[in-house]
Amino acid sequence: MRFRVICLTIFSLATTVTAAQALEICGDMRQGELFYIRGNPMENTNIFNNLDKKSYFSDKQGITLVALHRNAPKEVKMVVYAENGSKTSYELEIEPAQWDIQRIKGVQPHHVAPSKTHAAEIAREQKDVNMALAGAKGGGKPAGVADSYSFWREGFILPVEGRISGHFGNQRIFNGVPKSPHSGTDIAAPEGTPVKASAAGKVVLSGKDYFYTGNMVIIDHGYGLQTIYAHLKDATVVAGDDVRQGDIIGHVGKTGRATGPHLHWGASLNNVRFRPHSLLDLADKKCRNITGKYMGE
Repeated sequence: MRFRVICLTIFSLATTVTAAQALEICGDMRQGELFYIRGNPMENTNIFNNLDKKSYFSDKQGITLVALHRNAPKEVKMVVYAENGSKTSYELEIEPAQWDIQRIKGVQPHHVAPSKTHAAEIAREQKDVNMALAGAKGGGKPAGVADSYSFWREGFILPVEGRISGHFGNQRIFNGVPKSPHSGTDIAAPEGTPVKASAAGKVVLSGKDYFYTGNMVIIDHGYGLQTIYAHLKDATVVAGDDVRQGDIIGHVGKTGRATGPHLHWGASLNNVRFRPHSLLDLADKKCRNITGKYMGE
């Protein structure tokens, strides 16, 4: 039996479960976090909301990963539609997060307000990153991978040890100019420090000399989940490589828009960026049951 979901309010989710069945939700229900829904194993899960308009996928064990946008609303209404037309609604409350404002000086002016001469450079970077983070295409399958491609189940590790110099969700003001909120976590470390793959997967991007991110690697872990490694001094992998957790994929650098050596570590689920540290405790996330309200057919 297949299930689908459509948005009724501000934000809606779906999972592949029998109508009116209690769901198990594991993780922090907070802006910018990753959590997962556990239900009956089904082929796919569709999630629609007015922020992201994305489709997500459950694996064969019935696990559906869900990323909460940095600006996710405080109330989430989830409506599950069964194949026979019956529907069940679930209501969730999302905790607001506190974001810091960082003021950074000394950045080269052309990196703060790029001139028209950099337009082609920036467009190349955006195109490459968007393709790598596409996450999912139509037809109910993760982009370019089989249902069994779920390396994320093996868990994640920190790619490098160091001081956290920039947190996910912070807004930076470069030389007095406000920029978009930070989409990852910055880890300061000496230039040349080896950077490890956080988990097993396939390299979907190994780009050089990007305007913002410099040298960057993106690894796909299955079901639309990727990790991002930017400002590298160099990359030691190429697109198409299979990597294992802990493999060296590059070295800490200061390429692109960076004032010093550090790793920008990011995470994306179907092109929704979330706090990457929430990947580190997937197996230990606290779970709770929620019961839906049967809404008829």
